Amino acid sequence: MARPLRIDVPGGWYHVTCRGNERQPVFRDDRDRRRFLELLAEWTERFGLLVHAYVLMTNHYHLLVETPRANLSAAMQWLQVSYTMWFNRRHERAGHLFQGRFKAIVLDPETAAWEVSRYVHLNPVRVKALGLDKESRSARATDTTGAFEEGQVRQRLEVLRKYAWSSYRAYAGSASSPDWLTRKRILRSAGGRSESDQMKAYREYVEQAIREGLPPSPWERLEAGIVLGGDHFVRRIRERLRGNPREQPQLRDLQARPKLEDVIAAVEGLKGRAWKEFRDEHGDWGRDLALYAARRYCGLTLRELAEAVGVDYGSVAVAVKRFGLRMDESKKLQGLLAKVKEKLSNV
Repeated sequence: MARPLRIDVPGGWYHVTCRGNERQPVFRDDRDRRRFLELLAEWTERFGLLVHAYVLMTNHYHLLVETPRANLSAAMQWLQVSYTMWFNRRHERAGHLFQGRFKAIVLDPETAAWEVSRYVHLNPVRVKALGLDKESRSARATDTTGAFEEGQVRQRLEVLRKYAWSSYRAYAGSASSPDWLTRKRILRSAGGRSESDQMKAYREYVEQAIREGLPPSPWERLEAGIVLGGDHFVRRIRERLRGNPREQPQLRDLQARPKLEDVIAAVEGLKGRAWKEFRDEHGDWGRDLALYAARRYCGLTLRELAEAVGVDYGSVAVAVKRFGLRMDESKKLQGLLAKVKEKLSNV
């Protein structure tokens, strides 16, 4: 079984999360939550970590942390084992509490920390009961009215503002901040001369997202499922990595990717025609092959791909799906994709 790739770097920023085994609760009551926060306080002293944001949900938690010593793996092992042992003793149970190892995404603090902190703090309202779970938001995407019921918005804001088990109230200025919580770096991104101005700007940034029905998830822009940042940041992380790509496929996914123009050039060579001549020919194998290969090998989302080639999102989504289905039954199409891949490997 492939081992998940761990990226431990000095000064690294991470979004860390872990769910309960079989999605069972890891916090049954407030005493459990208080104990976990007590361990976080000890955690920061013992391992020298900085906690920039956190939220405790019923069956999982989220942390935004910084690791000056490049010791996230060791720190997380201590935290999860310590809490599991305490939880099992208290609730007279045995066995695993968490679902496997923690998941960590390394992120660029300059471009992503501000947004990820908002993502962490919005977790208490990103639930079905408030109409902001993934399924509800997907259904609403087809609603052309774009209207939000005022009472429901007020309810969501009230839940966010009163939720006691996250760092949001400390950021918004409605509760004191624990000594072990580091807020200055995030708040500086809000601008403003004073801390109160920064907290006001941050509060407006987070709460406006609720009024608008929540923005797209930052995870839609992940590289290899574990890195969030611009091309320069991803390149820096890639240069630090060592390991066996067979054991850790994410290493392979983080290798330098071909550009869209390389894919188009490869397909033009096979087609014997310029891209602009068949780009708008619906159902054309060359058009569908170019879109499918770009989606697969360039790491572009469907929306990014649609914008890059000047084709509407729906047409791109259909073309990529259509080519995949046709390729499953066509050795000719499989061979054409293999030729594109070979050409890209020589770029």
